[in-house]
Amino acid sequence: MAVDAAYLRSVIDRIQGPVILTAHSYGGSVITQAGTDPKVKGLVYAAAVMPAAGEAASNLLERFPGSTFPTSVEAVNYSLPDGSSGTYLLYQADKFHSNVAADVPASEAAMMLATQRPMNLAALTETLTSAAWMNKPSWQIRTLQDLAIPVAEQKFEADRAKSQVVEVNASHAVTVSNPDVVADVIVRAARAAAK
Repeated sequence: MAVDAAYLRSVIDRIQGPVILTAHSYGGSVITQAGTDPKVKGLVYAAAVMPAAGEAASNLLERFPGSTFPTSVEAVNYSLPDGSSGTYLLYQADKFHSNVAADVPASEAAMMLATQRPMNLAALTETLTSAAWMNKPSWQIRTLQDLAIPVAEQKFEADRAKSQVVEVNASHAVTVSNPDVVADVIVRAARAAAK
C-alpha cells in the first residue's frame, strides 16, 4: 500500500492544479494515504474502503459480517526474481460473477475475471499512517448489493468521514455496471472543489 501511495503521489506531483482522487475497492486505501497532498481537493470512493490511520483494508472487511471476499479468493505464493516471495490473491472463477459483478453481463464479467491483477496480500494488511478524509471533503458511492464490502461497513466509514453519500443498487463492480453514477459523483466533487 505504501508503494502504491508513493507512486500515486509521484503522479500528483506532475499534475498542474487541483486534483480529485477517485478509487475503487482496495484503491481507497491508496487515495486515503496519498490524498494528504495539498493539491488534492477531494476524494471519491466508489465501492472502496476508507481506512483510518492505523487501520488496514483487511480490518474493514472484518468489522461487520457479510463480506464474501475472504471466501471468494485463493492465495497463491510466488517467488520473485530477486529471491523474495509473496502471497497474492486471485478471485476464484466460480465465485467472481456472483460475488463481485452480479449486475454485469456474464461475458463482461468473464473478461474482468480473465484480466484481474493478482492482489498482494501485504497491501491489504499494511496499516495506513494518515487518512486524507479527516481534512478533505469526500464522497462515497455506496453499493447496496456489494458482497465484498458490507453495506454496514460502508455506512460506518462514510459516517466517520462525514462523506457525502450517493447510494446505488449495484454490486462491487459499480464502476462497470453504473459508470454514469460514478462519473456524476466525480463531476460533483470537481465542482465543489472549484468553488
